[in-house]
Amino acid sequence: MSRLTACFDRLRAENRAAFITFVTASDPDFDTSLEIVAGMPDAGADIIELGMPFTDPSADGPAIDRAAQRALAAGGSMVKTLEIVRRFRAGNDSTPIVLMGYFNPVYAYGIERFCADAANAGADGLIIVDLPPEEDEELRIPANKAGIDVIRLATPTSDDERLPTILSGASGFVYYVAVAGVTGGKSATADDIGAAVERIKSHTDLPVAVGFGIRTPEQAKAVAEVADAAVVGSAIVSLIEGGLDDDNKPGKGMSKDVLAFTRKLADGVRSAKR
Repeated sequence: MSRLTACFDRLRAENRAAFITFVTASDPDFDTSLEIVAGMPDAGADIIELGMPFTDPSADGPAIDRAAQRALAAGGSMVKTLEIVRRFRAGNDSTPIVLMGYFNPVYAYGIERFCADAANAGADGLIIVDLPPEEDEELRIPANKAGIDVIRLATPTSDDERLPTILSGASGFVYYVAVAGVTGGKSATADDIGAAVERIKSHTDLPVAVGFGIRTPEQAKAVAEVADAAVVGSAIVSLIEGGLDDDNKPGKGMSKDVLAFTRKLADGVRSAKR
């Protein structure tokens, strides 16, 4: 059983949603990034999405775009991203890690090599936001053979005709992008999210995670009441940015502050009534 399946099975038995965090690997530097990622489980994260830094993150808003640029400026790379996963896994064998990003860095690294190295490092899933389901076989098949789930994205415009294509071959969970636009944008209403999750679930047994626009514990709680997972990224990344000095170096206590905020978000998710 994969870590993702085991995680969602356990939380289903506990009658609660998962809390999924997102940070960009090597933002603001390798050591600080590893410290934050390693501290996420104790701060309440059930699953961690780790962004693979890329020069042109077209689906992301300004906060995550800047995080990617900081990571690259600090020497972030695919090799270092996988090294963060490897070091995290040395101390934590249960919390799932999902690598999230764009196809270009994966392709440049080499698809077969990437899938093998990601699996050996301890990654559990992939979200490649610019790779449509009709064109992802060249990555999905070797990833699945390596034991890595390929997670698909659904959006408010994914109608009942489109959803079967999105879901065919998907595994791990479905990531529902709650709003049209880039990360960190406006928030959707709980009613809208609930209706969308119900519609997606009529097509699949996979858990449905909801992200984009969740910034507060209250919003995370509202999402956790209607979905299988709530995903928070831009709000955490923005707190990292806010704790940097003019040279993009972390100030004293920045990691602690980020993890304290993560705990508040996790408490919001865990307080949701199912």
